[in-house]
Amino acid sequence: MEQALKQTTIDRDTGLGRHLLLELYDCNREVLNQVEPVETILKEAALAANATIIESAFHHFSPYGVSGVIIISESHLTIHTWPEYGYAAIDVFSCDTEMNMVRLEKMLVSAFGSATHERSIIRRGKNVKL
Repeated sequence: MEQALKQTTIDRDTGLGRHLLLELYDCNREVLNQVEPVETILKEAALAANATIIESAFHHFSPYGVSGVIIISESHLTIHTWPEYGYAAIDVFSCDTEMNMVRLEKMLVSAFGSATHERSIIRRGKNVKL
């Protein structure tokens, strides 16, 4: 049986959601190369930002690097690390205007020990007819 689509509350200034892209430089290389701390950091940041975690999957590459995704009811968080460069690329998509992206960003920058970082925010679905 087909389930009816539920209309959700949408912030017209945001569109359907916000996509936060983080470039973290000069991070703790040891942390970036281990699945357990990378996954823990992302989960703690998601929860602190008021996200609802559904499930996660992380993988360690040989000889180094971690990739992972956390599915949240609001959308997702992903990470790809390059420990050899002290770099992590993180993206967070949320269709929930209540998700605290500022808190999430601060926690990630601090937890990975990033000396410098760059942020981009993209409004997704901004041209959808509401």
